[in-house]
Amino acid sequence: MSRDHQYALDVVWTPTTQGGTADVRRFGRQHQVSADGVGVLEGSADPTFRGDVDRWNPEQLLVASLAQCHMLTYLWLAALDGIVVTSYVDHATGTMVESGGAGQFHEVTLHPVVEVAPGTDVGAAESLHARVGEYCFIARSVNFPVRHEVQTTIAAQTPPDSREAN
Repeated sequence: MSRDHQYALDVVWTPTTQGGTADVRRFGRQHQVSADGVGVLEGSADPTFRGDVDRWNPEQLLVASLAQCHMLTYLWLAALDGIVVTSYVDHATGTMVESGGAGQFHEVTLHPVVEVAPGTDVGAAESLHARVGEYCFIARSVNFPVRHEVQTTIAAQTPPDSREAN
């Protein structure tokens, strides 16, 4: 069975200088991205392309989308497999190659640092990352590799509460 999912948002750019885009080097790249119920995301171009360093750029958002989708899918698969994840942090990176004024992503590498509950089979926990690509909607939609360099640790055993011992 096939289901369609629709996503709607607004991107609004307002000129910051007189004349709009009359000068390619001077027009403002600041804009806002919004969707019902989630507030406003302040956006701009990458600083390399005359953007504002204090705002999110589309390239960062693409890497963030892949990292979020991987994490959420991984957590879902872990829960299905009975693997208890106690912490998840990703230090994702992406490489875009620019040539002749155009660019495209060459790859994104996710660097998840995952902590699992004591007694967890670390190999089983790490093997789930390879399965994420079968389900992650965003990774399945891009035309470049999404790699993962995973680090998995076991959470510290917490001592039993002394009150429970009585």
